[in-house]
Amino acid sequence: MTVTVERGAGVVGKHRDASRPRRPRDSYALFLLPGVLAFLVVVIVPFLMNTGVSFTDWQGVGSPSWSGLANYRELLDDSDFWVSFRHSLFMVVAMAAVPTVIGLVLAAALFDHVAKHFGSRVAAVLRACFYLPQVLPIAVAGIVWSWILAPENGSLNELLRAVGLGSWQQDWLGDPDIALYSVMGVMVWVQIGFPLVVFMAGLERVDPQLYEAAELDGAGWWRRFWHVTLPQIRPEISVVLTWCTIAALKVFGAVYVLTKGGPGGATDVPSYFSFTTFFEKTQVGYGAAISTVLTVIILAVSLIGLRLQTRAEDAEEGARA
Repeated sequence: MTVTVERGAGVVGKHRDASRPRRPRDSYALFLLPGVLAFLVVVIVPFLMNTGVSFTDWQGVGSPSWSGLANYRELLDDSDFWVSFRHSLFMVVAMAAVPTVIGLVLAAALFDHVAKHFGSRVAAVLRACFYLPQVLPIAVAGIVWSWILAPENGSLNELLRAVGLGSWQQDWLGDPDIALYSVMGVMVWVQIGFPLVVFMAGLERVDPQLYEAAELDGAGWWRRFWHVTLPQIRPEISVVLTWCTIAALKVFGAVYVLTKGGPGGATDVPSYFSFTTFFEKTQVGYGAAISTVLTVIILAVSLIGLRLQTRAEDAEEGARA
């Protein structure tokens, strides 16, 4: 009797499965179609058009004339471009290296000390405060910082004068010797919230037993941070360094609002250099060549970052195994 019921149940199950409409696997590709089309229209087609223009000599009006690799040969000998690229490396330090280090320390402090002693809500509020510059439009943040760093009646110079350090007052954005460092300081303030949020999310997935075992072995906070925290959040570190480096290489808004590449090109970066060449000097072909080279560099950095992230994930899986 039992056998009969089981067979009946199996037959009923087969009928029910047969009655359900099967969704073809090809239908899932339809959900990807809008994103693929948007990517083609917004990214691929403009990039190909820009690359084509980079092989021409064109002022933006009339018909472009084919020049081949002339723009790229000129780019190799252009000292202004290499100066702007060197400034871009300074921006990588300000937007990737420094925020990553500070974000690691702040995330560990909020996660290990503030959350445990003052509660998770206090840690969340502080995290939101650090992340706030990421939410602000860069135009608004740049205008506010231009007021703060103004040579006359600027908040920073007024503060230095009030505390008896008037000799330290500077034209922070107008002096060629310190303008780049001033912009770098602003970008550290802008960028620091992103690593902090990513690292705090990564700390949430670390096994607490690892910290307990290290603490039982007599490891202090620094040793736990170095030998437990850093190896466990290595994928997050790779993601942060990749994203922040890409953001540093293509930074434009802050330079445009704060200094417009000045004074005397002291804060010029490749993206702004391409903009001025394209629109102000109307050397459209040459400006397109600059942006094409910058795009290729960013793609190379992205591939390297993805490779490092894959290695970090593989190392983490191997350690768990």
